[in-house]
Amino acid sequence: VVFCAMGIKHEEYEFCRRELEKTGALSRSVMILDLTEDPVIERILAPRIALTIAEYLAFDLGMHVLAILTDMTGYCEALRSISIAREEVPARKGYPGYMYSDLASIYERAGKIRGRSGSITMMPILTMPGGDITHPIPDLTGYITEGQLILSRELHAKGIYPPLDPLPSLSRLMKDGVGPGRTREDHMEVSNQLYMAYSEGVKARSLARIIGELSLSERERKYLRFADEFERKFINQGVYENRPIEKTLEIAWDLLSMLPEDDLIRISEENIKKYHPKYRSA
Repeated sequence: VVFCAMGIKHEEYEFCRRELEKTGALSRSVMILDLTEDPVIERILAPRIALTIAEYLAFDLGMHVLAILTDMTGYCEALRSISIAREEVPARKGYPGYMYSDLASIYERAGKIRGRSGSITMMPILTMPGGDITHPIPDLTGYITEGQLILSRELHAKGIYPPLDPLPSLSRLMKDGVGPGRTREDHMEVSNQLYMAYSEGVKARSLARIIGELSLSERERKYLRFADEFERKFINQGVYENRPIEKTLEIAWDLLSMLPEDDLIRISEENIKKYHPKYRSA
């Protein structure tokens, strides 16, 4: 693990160090730290130093490296400060017009090199200013990266861990990493059905806040209950839980059994007959 922290406080650094220690990852980690009181220019250099180390470990020593960069919002703020000091023409919200290519020069250092056995998996973390996903920092990051995991304040307030909101989250490479020989033949279909069902449940929840749950149709109430159980049983996990994919798919099918079978339009009849709890118990 190569951990790069930009513009964090001492207590935040201590939290990250303790978590790496608890999981046993600290002994095989490299930490690059830029604290809040450090010069701004160090914030610009930190991710590049971290990725140079990651490239050495991956492509010279053949290791599989996880590079964690946090918080990229602090990096972009530093980039803006330097741009203003140089009196450059600003773009959206005062950030420099070259911020896209600058971020790309960092994010696109992840991956593999032909003929080398190692790899770099990058996990950049950023704070959305004001929770605005259209802000230049998350917006440009979304264009460059191959997937995003969006955390929800609402789920966090409910005590759901991790408070991961699946609806705005996405993976552009998921289809290439699931299915027979990788996970299971029903994985992609179950994923699509869960997205659809949870979306219906969230809509029903929004409607219930306006007209009351008793005014919902029977179908809407089923999807509302599905959304609640989906958050409680599927999204919610222990902090150090390592749930296998087989268990995850089993939970998914148990949740989908709450819905009418005719509504499972994203799943083939063959997989329904094979994995649906109604037929498994028959």
